[in-house]
Amino acid sequence: MNQHKVASVRPVSVVPLEGIPELHEADDLAGELHEAATRAGGLQLGDVVVVAQKAVSKVEGRVVRVADIEPSERARELAGADGDPRQLEVILRESVRVVRSRPPLVIAETRHGFVCASAGVDASNAPEGTLVLLPLDPDASARRLRERLLALSGADVGVIVSDSFGRPWRQGTTDVALGVAGIAALRDLRGSRDAAGHVLRTTQIAVADEIAGAAELVLGKASGVPAAIVRGVDVRGDGRGDELVMPPERDLFR
Repeated sequence: MNQHKVASVRPVSVVPLEGIPELHEADDLAGELHEAATRAGGLQLGDVVVVAQKAVSKVEGRVVRVADIEPSERARELAGADGDPRQLEVILRESVRVVRSRPPLVIAETRHGFVCASAGVDASNAPEGTLVLLPLDPDASARRLRERLLALSGADVGVIVSDSFGRPWRQGTTDVALGVAGIAALRDLRGSRDAAGHVLRTTQIAVADEIAGAAELVLGKASGVPAAIVRGVDVRGDGRGDELVMPPERDLFR
């Protein structure tokens, strides 16, 4: 009789952090997260708090007024007949290069190394007449939130600053980790063996992206829930979001 040993797997839960008000520059985001987590039963050791990038950007003042923008000739060209050249100008200012364009759509590389639509510049869930930009340093944003949550709650938690990205060759968007603190961003399985005994030579798991994608199931632009707790995944470590950016020498598409 064949007997198969089944490894025990902890259940994973995703808890929305509800009741967080509309955020503005200099608001205490960590305090709001702590209060929302307390209402949801409190933070626990090993929890990962996933916070939508837009919430972080708003409290960090990464918001611009469209009326204040003077578009360049290049922005007018990229806007085409259907786009707002002022928004395209902001996208250009947030980019180090335009990767692809089909007016008014622009795929750009940001200063962080992210390759994404509109360099992360977004008008959704933004005050009327404004655009929200990505945080200047998402990893630093995650670290600050983690330190403050530890001080408020006493719980050593991980923090992910997430945003929705499209993917080449796949329809739809999914959330990914821009900034990471207190957890591993990648799980490196190279050198280990699979169930058949084969040595894994290239396998790295983007655990921070997986957690961000799981949290996105309860987040949402329409629901007004900017953060969630992902519980039951032991990924404690000292990873960074910038580890998830593909190095240019390994990028087959540049």
